[in-house]
Amino acid sequence: MKKTVDPRMHSAEHILNQTMDRVYGCGRCFSAHVEKKKSKCDYRFDHVLSDSETRTIETKVNDIIKKNLPVTENFMGLEQAQSRYNLGKLPPDAGEKIRIVKIGDYDACPCIGPHVEQTRDIGSFHITSTDFKEGVLRVRFKLSHKD
Repeated sequence: MKKTVDPRMHSAEHILNQTMDRVYGCGRCFSAHVEKKKSKCDYRFDHVLSDSETRTIETKVNDIIKKNLPVTENFMGLEQAQSRYNLGKLPPDAGEKIRIVKIGDYDACPCIGPHVEQTRDIGSFHITSTDFKEGVLRVRFKLSHKD
């Protein structure tokens, strides 16, 4: 049975990834485990996040969610997508037309998963813990219900 990805959590993962890259220049996570109750993302990183850094990331993600940005999709040819995005996480059978998910003007990346229609549908983002080991930062997070 194939796992169903929660659209709220998956959309929050996109915002977290873009925020981490904008703040630290670390790129998107290289590994993620997205579940309805809690999720995690692993980043190539060079230090432990301080409590202040953790709260800053959490605040920045929530600020984007509160902007109520539209979450849209468009399709582009494989060659064009390869020139603009890292397609390493897409399945080999993704095809010649690649789906790009955009969160307002904040984030755009190839993705096959489900998403919310607008960021306010995500709810509040909370980092529950972080740890750092051998160049890998793990960020664990959950969502509270939307208001």
